[in-house]
Amino acid sequence: MRIHAYPETHLNKAQVMLGTAFDYAVNSCNISGNDFAKMFAASKICKRIENGEPAVVCGKSGIEVARETVFDTTKKEIENEPKESFSRSVDYWIGWALAYYQWYSNFSFSEIFKVITYAELEKMYYTLHEADITKFVDIVDRKLKEYYVETNLKRIRTIYGCSQSELAKKSGVSLRSIQMYEQRNKDINKASVETVYRIAKVLGCTIEDLRNR
Repeated sequence: MRIHAYPETHLNKAQVMLGTAFDYAVNSCNISGNDFAKMFAASKICKRIENGEPAVVCGKSGIEVARETVFDTTKKEIENEPKESFSRSVDYWIGWALAYYQWYSNFSFSEIFKVITYAELEKMYYTLHEADITKFVDIVDRKLKEYYVETNLKRIRTIYGCSQSELAKKSGVSLRSIQMYEQRNKDINKASVETVYRIAKVLGCTIEDLRNR
């Protein structure tokens, strides 16, 4: 069972929001997709989306997100009027698809952009924009899992034969935290000794065994 930062009922709004943000930044403000992706991943509003804050996920427009992103990272204001378009752009699809994958996987946007370049996402558009979103998810998931090697926690838990939910119940550490440690969205090396001890006790290993090298 996957734990998501916000309910699936909010997902469509998040996808439209991020699709519009990328489209507006690239096609109305003449910011390169690669540059905007870097700005967005480093921005405060990106973290708020990843945390599932309803005021952002359901309450912000894509244009607001783009403007806040640029101001937060460059201290420059953009007030360009959105260009009228009768079809969805490549950049809209990229933002739309990324919003889905980030929600689905719990990887941060910065982790995603570390593995997939904007140029690669543009190439994916031509073969995937009319396909089911799950095909995009499968491709990106495979790339990220190849890049982010299996954590010690996941390896030991799998050998022990314990599911994530069972480990959470027995250790008292939240399921979301365990998932994020395994996906490297949270660094287990920086977790409290008490937290790691609880997990280690259930899995019959030492605290040091769970630390990532």
